[in-house]
Amino acid sequence: QVQLVESGGGLVQAGGSLRLSCAASGRTFSPVAMGWFRQAPGKEREFVAWIRWDTGATYYADSLKERFTISRDNAKNTLYLQMNSLKPEDTAIYYCALSTVFRLQFRSSQSYDYWGQGTQVTVSS
Repeated sequence: QVQLVESGGGLVQAGGSLRLSCAASGRTFSPVAMGWFRQAPGKEREFVAWIRWDTGATYYADSLKERFTISRDNAKNTLYLQMNSLKPEDTAIYYCALSTVFRLQFRSSQSYDYWGQGTQVTVSS
């Protein structure tokens, strides 16, 4: 079993930055990939970015890759999302997710086995 706990969300003005963290724990922690998704009110959950845990290779939603950076700290079992130049449309609950299985792609929420509880990010105009 794996537990994921996000932190770092909050209220920020447009143009500001936030760094989200996702701390992972559990006896069976052995990720293949971890990702970030977000869900705004009334909208479907949306892919943000994912990282291959062994190599550190990163992949982004095209619309976000210029402003967001995903990274991980293997020693701390922690995933990060650095968000810069935030816009009001970035307002959402942000979730981290983990997959223990190799899959063809990791842009779908269905590719992940474990999820955090989410952290709210609100960007004011």
